Amino acid sequence: MQMLTLLLSFMFSLSAGFYFHVGEREEKCIIEDIPSDTWITGTFKVQQWDIGRQDFLESAPGLGMFVTVTSYNDEILLSKLYGAEGTFHFTSHSPGEHIICLQSNSTRLMSFGGSKLRIHLDVRVGEHDLDAAIAQAKDKVNEVTFKLEHLIEQIQQILKEQNYRRDREEIFRMTSEDTNSNVLWWAFAQILIFISVGIFQMRHLKNFFIAKKLV
Repeated sequence: MQMLTLLLSFMFSLSAGFYFHVGEREEKCIIEDIPSDTWITGTFKVQQWDIGRQDFLESAPGLGMFVTVTSYNDEILLSKLYGAEGTFHFTSHSPGEHIICLQSNSTRLMSFGGSKLRIHLDVRVGEHDLDAAIAQAKDKVNEVTFKLEHLIEQIQQILKEQNYRRDREEIFRMTSEDTNSNVLWWAFAQILIFISVGIFQMRHLKNFFIAKKLV
């Protein structure tokens, strides 16, 4: 039961569902920090939203979304045109930030008078579609087997995510320590500069007073 509770708590963190508004031909992007060799599933639904009436409108014919996924080194993992709703999948080849961009192909929004598109987006990290596998199961034993395999896959994904976060934290800690060390040396250098300038000014004033026979 404790393992199941822990698993469910991590499953919420592996899924991100939200919505946002875009105008015609406007591109919106989100950034996901993903471990390597991780299966990503994204589901979206586009609805036309009237800003004045604060209500949904009938979508324009042929409304679709361009979905583009690129890695941090500009590798294109996905570039495809979908309809008003759909599901896309991709696998990360290397760890790091991945950029998921959505752009409407519609140029007819202005005809509705101040309307925008509301995009509902749900991104799931490391989660395969279990329903299709269960639907193909011929008996309860196969169904339970699929569920167990899915559970094991989720646990492995959680472990991979934890290891990835641990590595990122280690890199961040080392960077912070290097930064603190550099700041310390820079402060020490500033102190030396101030002392040198002070000594120089004192000697200069002393020579000035001697030259003017004030001392």
